[in-house]
Amino acid sequence: MRKTEAVEYFGSPTKLAKAAGVSLPAVSRWGDIIPERRAARLSEITNGALKYDMTLYDVEKQPPEIA
Repeated sequence: MRKTEAVEYFGSPTKLAKAAGVSLPAVSRWGDIIPERRAARLSEITNGALKYDMTLYDVEKQPPEIA
């Protein structure tokens, strides 16, 4: 789940933080992809309006990083 989608859904990073059960600074530290546990929680509490996509978190299928 991408952070931009979740912020758009909830209306602000502050509201996203509250829904995810974390602090605003924690949300600020997230990269483009929301941490997996939080993404699963957000998908559940939004009844699937926000989609938890396992493939974003499947490390084995991610292309190797270029040094």
